[in-house]
Amino acid sequence: MISLGDARARVLRDCHRLTDVQVALADALGHVTAEEVVSPEQVPPFANTAMDGFAVVAADTAGATDSTPVTLPVVATIAAGSAGDVAVASGTAVRIMTGAPMPPGADAVVMVEQCRPSADGSSVEVLASVEPGNHVRPAGDDLEVGDPVVAAGVELTPGHLGVLAGIGRTEVRVVRRARVGAMSTGDELVEGDQPLRPGQIRDANRHSLIAMLREAGCEPVDLGIVADDEAAITTAIQDAVASCDAVVTSGGVSMGDFDYVKVVLDRLGESEWMQVAIRPAKPLTFGLVDGVPVFGLPGNPVSSMVSFELFARPALRRMMGHETSGRTILDAVADEDLPRRPDGKIHLLRCLAAFGDDGRLHVRSAGSQGSHQLSAMAVATALAMVPDGDGVVAGDTVPTILLGRSLG
Repeated sequence: MISLGDARARVLRDCHRLTDVQVALADALGHVTAEEVVSPEQVPPFANTAMDGFAVVAADTAGATDSTPVTLPVVATIAAGSAGDVAVASGTAVRIMTGAPMPPGADAVVMVEQCRPSADGSSVEVLASVEPGNHVRPAGDDLEVGDPVVAAGVELTPGHLGVLAGIGRTEVRVVRRARVGAMSTGDELVEGDQPLRPGQIRDANRHSLIAMLREAGCEPVDLGIVADDEAAITTAIQDAVASCDAVVTSGGVSMGDFDYVKVVLDRLGESEWMQVAIRPAKPLTFGLVDGVPVFGLPGNPVSSMVSFELFARPALRRMMGHETSGRTILDAVADEDLPRRPDGKIHLLRCLAAFGDDGRLHVRSAGSQGSHQLSAMAVATALAMVPDGDGVVAGDTVPTILLGRSLG
């Protein structure tokens, strides 16, 4: 058997970054930047007020209190979006709204809660003294010309897109999304709700894999179900690599007489069949066909999903410019015994994870752990990596992969 780390390194070695593309900001979320962006302008572009209130000369408010207010005539009102070119002379005030430009001559804003305007709005009693700069946002307070906005190699978040829009960018150069084909193999598989004949089951794997591809940021391509036929699998894989950046298959990678995926991959390109020291998901075939990575995942539903998490997800994300798989690994406290038998493998137990009152991550079993029992995987929020041995007892810690779902 090969260790989990060595198997992952073997896969990652042949998965290289895709080309760059220019995309609209509306389509850029989750992409990784392929350029550094610097600000061409100041943000904000002008000094403005952070509060509704009155723009004043700070010195005019000296000594002002609720019981001894300073009364100033109000000479104008400035709303957000206006030019704000009304000068404020000493001894006067201008009513101003949040985000409006500071008028010439004013150096502070008294927020409206510290003011008592007259009934007709012609004057205002200032109830507190303020210092110069009070509630004033200077030009360039967020970004100056030439300041870095986003570096190359950064996964774009909603905040990044807002900042880019704020400096006038409508597009950004990124690593493109991987177009990844997903197929299930097996004579026993049927699609949809048609009646099952003896020996048939409904295809669940392909739907899980397509959803996992989309969750990982890929563009999934549904390649359907392919029969356990060497010629059919050969044609399907050749067609897939002609139009996809990568392919994931489920089934046909173990040691059965009809496990043709590993046979086809070995014949079409450079491939390696691995028995990884993990449970579930021990068998894995990975190879390049015409330079395109093909992941031959096991056919049991849980094994297929676990194998995708451990091998396909980090590799595909690397192709799209990400530095990590996007999954967090933490030491978690076992809230119950997590027993197992020694077999030389890491056992990946489907678990429910939650942060406790002690601030630590806690895990417990999500249910039945058979590689064919998808229901526990459906509700699991984590995979506990139980090392070889007799298992983990309640209260001990265990390395745990968080699956990116809401924790209880």
